[in-house]
Amino acid sequence: MSDLIQLLNWRYATKKFDPSKSVPQDKVSQILEAIRLSASSSGLQPYHVLVVTNPAVREQIKVVAWGQGQITDSSHLLVFAAWDNYTAERINAAFDLVNQERGFKNEGWEAYRQQLLAGYPPRDAEVNYQHAARQAYIAVGTALLAAADAGVDATPMEGFDPAKVDEILGLRAQGLRSVVLLPLGYRQPEGDWLVKLKKVRQPLEQFVSRID
Repeated sequence: MSDLIQLLNWRYATKKFDPSKSVPQDKVSQILEAIRLSASSSGLQPYHVLVVTNPAVREQIKVVAWGQGQITDSSHLLVFAAWDNYTAERINAAFDLVNQERGFKNEGWEAYRQQLLAGYPPRDAEVNYQHAARQAYIAVGTALLAAADAGVDATPMEGFDPAKVDEILGLRAQGLRSVVLLPLGYRQPEGDWLVKLKKVRQPLEQFVSRID
C-alpha cells in the first residue's frame, strides 16, 4: 500500500480537536504552500485563504457555524473565500504576474488572456462566483492531503452561514465570499465518536466505470 493511500486511510473528518495542542508554524506553512501550488482553472487562483487564530473572532464564527467545537478547539482555522466575480482587473493581474515571473510574453498566452476577458467579465456575477468556488474546492482537497502528509488533522466544513462569516471577516469589502472552513489541529480521541469507526467508501467496482 502506498504512503498516499495510507495517509488517506488515516485521515478523517475530525470531530473533536485537542485544544491544548498547537500545530507548529512550519507545518502550517507547508500546508499553505501546498494550497498555493494547487491546480486552478487557467491558473487564476480565484480565491483567498484566511488563517484565523484570534480566539474572539473564532468564537463569533462558531456562533454562526451551528456551535461546532472544531471552530474554536482546533489550532488554526483556515477560511477559503472565493472571488465574488471575475473582473478584467483580476484576470489581467493574473496574466501579468505570469509574464513578469517568466520574463517574456507568449503570443498564445496573450490570445488566451483576450479569450477570458471576452468570456468571463460579461457573465452573471453569481455564475462567476460559483466557478471560482469550485476552484477553491480543488484547493481544499490539496489542503487535506497536505495536512495528512504533515500528520495534522483537518475537517472540511460547510455547516456555517456564509453571509454571517463574510460579515465577521469583512470579506464582501474585499470582493470575496466564504466557501469552506478548514480547522487544523490534532485529534482528541476521547469524546470523538468517529475516530475509531471504520472508514467506509463505495467499493471500487461500484464507484468506477471503465470505458475501454
